[in-house]
Amino acid sequence: MKKLAVLNRIHEEKVMAIVRVDTLERAKEIAEGCLEGGVSILEISYTNNNAGEIIEKLHAIYGDDLLLGAGTVLDSETAREAMIKGAQFIIAPNFNSSVASICNRYHIPYMPGCFSLSEVVDALTAGADMIKAFPSSAFFGPQIVSAIKVPLPYVPILSSGGANTDNIVDWLEQGVDCLGIGTLLTKGSKAEIAENAGKIRAIVSNFKNKS
Repeated sequence: MKKLAVLNRIHEEKVMAIVRVDTLERAKEIAEGCLEGGVSILEISYTNNNAGEIIEKLHAIYGDDLLLGAGTVLDSETAREAMIKGAQFIIAPNFNSSVASICNRYHIPYMPGCFSLSEVVDALTAGADMIKAFPSSAFFGPQIVSAIKVPLPYVPILSSGGANTDNIVDWLEQGVDCLGIGTLLTKGSKAEIAENAGKIRAIVSNFKNKS
C-alpha cells in the first residue's frame, strides 16, 4: 500500500521540486520555502554525492510533511542506497532494467526518463510507474504530453523542465500528471521560493477546482 500512497500523493499534488543542492542547510531552506508555499514533494538529485545523506536528514527533520525521492539514479546500486536512506520514489534521466527490477522488488515507484514511444513501452513493460518526459518536455513544451498520451492514453507523465507560471495551465490541459520544476522552487531566498511555490500551488488548485 505504501507504493500506492506515494503515487496517489504525487498524482494529487501534481508538483515536484527538482533539487540539486550541496549542503543540508540549503536543502532545509528549499524544503521550508516549498512547504510554506504548498509544495511538499522533492526530488533530490544524485548529481551531488551527498544526495543520500540529504535525503536521510530531511526525512528525519520533516517526516511525512515531505515526500522525498531520489533523482538521476543511473544504476541499481544507487537506487538501493537511496531507498535505504529513505527515498520513497526513484527517478532517472534514462530507463534501466536493473533499476526497474530493484524498485519493483522493494515496492518503490520508478520513473525513468524516456524520449521515444519505444522507450516508453519498454519501461512500462519492465514495471515503470510513471514516465519522465526527458529531455523532450524541455524541448517541446506541453504538447509532448498529448504526443505521448494520444497513442498511449494510460501512461502517467512527469514533466521535467519547461514549466513555469505562465504555462502551467497549458501543461495541465494537455494531461500532465506531475510537473517537475527546478529553478522556481530551488533558487533565491526561502521567501522567494515560498512565493513561487504559492503561485504554482494556486494555479494548480484553481485548475483542479474548475475541472
